[in-house]
Amino acid sequence: MGTIAFKKGSKKSSPPFDPDVFLTKTNGRQKIIKYHVKERIFAQGDPSDAVYHVQEGRVKLSVISRQGKEAVVAIVGAGDFFGEGCLAGQPLRMATATALSDCSVMKLDKGEVIRVLHEQPSFSEIFVAHLLSRNIKIEEDLVDQLFNSSEKRLARVLLLLANFGKQGQPKLVIPKMSQETLAEIIGTTRSRVSFFMNRFRAHGFIDYSGDSLEVHPSLLTVVLHD
Repeated sequence: MGTIAFKKGSKKSSPPFDPDVFLTKTNGRQKIIKYHVKERIFAQGDPSDAVYHVQEGRVKLSVISRQGKEAVVAIVGAGDFFGEGCLAGQPLRMATATALSDCSVMKLDKGEVIRVLHEQPSFSEIFVAHLLSRNIKIEEDLVDQLFNSSEKRLARVLLLLANFGKQGQPKLVIPKMSQETLAEIIGTTRSRVSFFMNRFRAHGFIDYSGDSLEVHPSLLTVVLHD
């Protein structure tokens, strides 16, 4: 008597994990949100329940003292994460995140990020690289604040905004930023920023064009000059 063979249904294998796809696709636990310039993404003291990834544009992270004084602690751009303090048990936001330009930001649920960090080594590598880069940047900012003049600090900030020193080609033309914001970043007054910007322009280090600012490589001479 012959036997009857039952054909088992083949399981569809899941596609390999792609960090780039993960950081661009949307679902119930992650979504892309567009913000206009000066629009607040989250405020100091808000619940810390998500990590953000910048798709386009720039975001300012600032802290406000009880006396109302604001200090800019970081400027993040495309490819950067922010709000990652929630992964270390931070219950409330320690800073305020504000769009410096029209931007597109991926909001990633805290639990989803923790899951992917545990399950996907390729994403963990990207995230650890981001944390190390952020730590190096903080150390450089501290040294800059302690030992460099406000003119050098302003020149360095403009070069960083233009991506000088990063992989790939620098962006010579960047969105124009208010002098008040630049003053908050480097820890000086708006009048001093205005003085230095006029001097940079007179020397041909920068040019204004409508709502844009052109940064020339020659601005490096200000940073390197003793």
